Amino acid sequence: MNNQHKTISPRTIIRMSLAVIIIPLLPLLISWRWDWWEAWVYALTCILSFATSRALAARRHPDLLAERARSMQYEDTEPWDRLLAPLVGLGGGLIPLVAGLNALFDWSPTFSPPAKILSLLIILAGYALGTYALLENPFFSGVVRIQTDRDHRAVSSGPYRWVRHPGYAGGLLTYLATPFLLDSLWAFLPVALLTIALVIRTELEDRTLQDKLEGYRDYARRVRYRLLPGGGREIDSSLV
Repeated sequence: MNNQHKTISPRTIIRMSLAVIIIPLLPLLISWRWDWWEAWVYALTCILSFATSRALAARRHPDLLAERARSMQYEDTEPWDRLLAPLVGLGGGLIPLVAGLNALFDWSPTFSPPAKILSLLIILAGYALGTYALLENPFFSGVVRIQTDRDHRAVSSGPYRWVRHPGYAGGLLTYLATPFLLDSLWAFLPVALLTIALVIRTELEDRTLQDKLEGYRDYARRVRYRLLPGGGREIDSSLV
């Protein structure tokens, strides 16, 4: 029986649950400011968005959550992603951590209410885009690998009609907007580092898919934007 059909271990479920709950609550846990409504909104948005997306994905692609839960255990993961995948995950946790420290030590001034409302809308849009990509792509793994055990193929429906990596695009939107909602100029430092890592990972993943996944080159010819639509056409010399 293939690995993805095995039951997810209780240890994995506990580890994922702690990460999903504790990391969004870091600003509150670190600052101990329980009346910080923006931090509560951030935490609830993250937790509910994650729970909703995974519940929908479980109904549409029953084996996808098992694939993602065991992402780091696959031997055919691209070598470079064994480093980048954990770094991206760590970077996502550093943003609320720094925001919590910022609030604890009062490092930077606050943003205006309109800026916070706009940032929340962008965060919601980012989660919506990421969920849309998750639901449309049954191969939405947590690591970069050619999933020959799952009949891997190029996906061109849903948000993949606009950009080749909408999941990363959704994540990028949430990262960029979070410092505004949590009143933390210092949080832009991990955001900048995470953005660089995300762009590098997207570039390497795209090259891997072009080289190893049947049909992806033809798809890349049709959808020329890798990460954000309108951000400049990304013409690969191997495609022209």
